[in-house]
Amino acid sequence: MCKEYDEVIKNLDEQLSQILNSVPNDEKEKVREIRLRVNSPIVLSLNDGMYFVSSGGGLEKNFSANIFTVPKDTLFRSFNKICRYSIYSYQNDLRRGFVTLKGGHRVGICATAIYNNTDKIENIKDVSSLIIRISKNICGVADEILKKLKNFAGILVAGPPESGKTTLLRDIARSLSIGKTYKMKKVVIIDERGEFSGTYCGIMQNDIGLCDVLNSYSKMDGINLSIRNLSPEVIVCDEIDPKKDLEAIFLGLNSGVKFACSIHSGSIEELLNKKPILALLKNRAFDKVVLLKKHSESPLTLNRSAEIYDVDKILKNKDKE
Repeated sequence: MCKEYDEVIKNLDEQLSQILNSVPNDEKEKVREIRLRVNSPIVLSLNDGMYFVSSGGGLEKNFSANIFTVPKDTLFRSFNKICRYSIYSYQNDLRRGFVTLKGGHRVGICATAIYNNTDKIENIKDVSSLIIRISKNICGVADEILKKLKNFAGILVAGPPESGKTTLLRDIARSLSIGKTYKMKKVVIIDERGEFSGTYCGIMQNDIGLCDVLNSYSKMDGINLSIRNLSPEVIVCDEIDPKKDLEAIFLGLNSGVKFACSIHSGSIEELLNKKPILALLKNRAFDKVVLLKKHSESPLTLNRSAEIYDVDKILKNKDKE
């Protein structure tokens, strides 16, 4: 049985839940995303590619008459259930395009945006797609990487979507907070989207060791509050925005805090083309960059795809260009 997969499908309309529950158990373990679109097939993203789902729960590579398509009312009932039958109470999340489920699973929402007079999204309507990313809470994936480092002086985890960035970063935070590899550190997590710790109704669903969590705070507010009130040694931020979060991270650096962060990037060259990130590297916000590739294996083996780069060497090579 796959606890995370089964946990997710309970949030869907009964018809969808029954079909997805019929997927073979050994395949459930491999599912990373469930993609639901109006009047379109259910698509599952597995370790080895994308699959359609038949009405009986079978997985097929090619479209056929057996493939189940999602009716509009079925998708809306799922959306309503995901919002716990109170869409209004989820307005802030919906404006940002996602809802976080119990367990830290994130549902990306495609819909029609409604803007207000200040050109900000005020509401959404006509939901057309639900993209459910299944959170994998796996302990030990950071062990080999952290053992290769002499000490912790800041880490930036980079990689494309579905490369395991959040899984690795969560385990780094856990390890630092319990002193698994180095001396125990005071770690604060700024969990802006609620999927890192999996906080649900104030209770953390994921194993994050002895970290303190600021749930749904922006990076700026969370870092500022941490420095003033929580005396952190390490602040952890998942998926930083190179433009929006730059000032917040510099605030922490000037207060003597080390950072462990993740960012979308497919290569070191791509990373260095982001000027705000280059500024952070030049100011030694991070000592090491861990680059992940889009892996086809289990998240348990993602450290095999990790390449560790020394920031000083990256910058020296950049200067030679």
